[in-house]
Amino acid sequence: ESVAGNNVRIRTARDNRSGALVAADAAWANANRPLRRGDLIFVEARGGQYLLKQVPNVNGALVAIEPQSGRVLAMVGGYSYALSSFNRATQANRQPGSAFKPFVYAAALEGDYTPASIVLDAPISFAGGPNGTRWSPENYSREYYGPQSLRRGLELSRNVMTVRLAEDVGMRNVVDLARRMGVADNLQPNLSVSLGAGETTPYRLTAAYAAFVNGGRRVDPYLIEMVQDRDGDTIFRADARRCRDCGRAFSGQESPRLEARGSQVIDPITAYQISSMLEGVIQRGTGASARGLGRWVGGKTGTTNEYRSAWFVGFSSDIVVGVFIGFDDNRPLGSGETGATGPVPVFTEFMQAALRERPARPFVRPRNAVFRTVNGIEEAFRPGTERRREEEAPAQEIPTGPQNYNEVVRREEEEASGQTPSTTPAPPTTPPPPKKEPAEDLSGLY
Repeated sequence: ESVAGNNVRIRTARDNRSGALVAADAAWANANRPLRRGDLIFVEARGGQYLLKQVPNVNGALVAIEPQSGRVLAMVGGYSYALSSFNRATQANRQPGSAFKPFVYAAALEGDYTPASIVLDAPISFAGGPNGTRWSPENYSREYYGPQSLRRGLELSRNVMTVRLAEDVGMRNVVDLARRMGVADNLQPNLSVSLGAGETTPYRLTAAYAAFVNGGRRVDPYLIEMVQDRDGDTIFRADARRCRDCGRAFSGQESPRLEARGSQVIDPITAYQISSMLEGVIQRGTGASARGLGRWVGGKTGTTNEYRSAWFVGFSSDIVVGVFIGFDDNRPLGSGETGATGPVPVFTEFMQAALRERPARPFVRPRNAVFRTVNGIEEAFRPGTERRREEEAPAQEIPTGPQNYNEVVRREEEEASGQTPSTTPAPPTTPPPPKKEPAEDLSGLY
């Protein structure tokens, strides 16, 4: 209708309504070419004003699942079905990046590890890279912090710790656990898979995370709740669990409980340990921007090489939500576009609406777990494992801050050759070296 600087009046073509464009959006539209009267623009009504919209080139998906039953609560397969019928939630096989790491840690916790176990965060290199080169995974920040607990390794998404853990546990065990949990059927037992180099869909990855919330049971997601015939008789019901005493009149007795759904794929204590560690990702790690929800929530970010795909799979005790963002042709999103910058805000906005009418509930503790406070955090242990001293650092004193690469390599070579390392290792560089920019190929990722 009219344009006067950033004061833009519009009239909608669909319903012939008049209104004002939000000033900030008008300024954005005027950045390259000023709006003119008669221009056709894409807007969305918001309150008494209109927001400037555009059809994005990038796409994505969101899946929300009820972890106890597998019921799909919401699914978005892309920006517009009219523009593309490709369902990225169920059909887009992409590398999940660091969103795969919880399955590596779960495999370790199923064995002899605990959340307090120590793994060395220091440079490592393997033979067998492309064209005869060595494969040297790096942390996203390219900094290394020495002996760290499993909890900190997962909270801060440490690539090198994850690879060391996968090597010790055995990639065949990791891949087998991921298959049993439903991540994918054909993952190869290569160490790069521990950093998310395999492929899966948002639908499958989100369903696999449900086991971390429901006590370790794999649930198969479903879209159709039930089918009734024309007489109202139910001829199909997806959730066929029996509920004894559900039909009894209430007279003060304990509420009836449904039978557990799905098959047990990991120990309930392992499931709780992972959910607790992923809660730490929100409180102290890469998903910290979701803390504003003010609920018991956990989750894991994921970013692939060259920022081609960004992920976040998060959950409360009632809902598991997977968010994927990426181009359909798998080209890079752009430098710095990680799981924390794109998917986490999408998850947060969705959960604000999804949890609005739900009471805040903590994650259910396994009855037979033993709880001990470690570094100010209450950790869950299998009975007997809390007495182990594996959470202690190696006997020799090792710097815990960012370390000099050559010093770390020298110390590892001495240990490998059986030599006694110096009792007084070289102190950390003073002042610490400036933080380096991430390399273009991070071999795994954030």
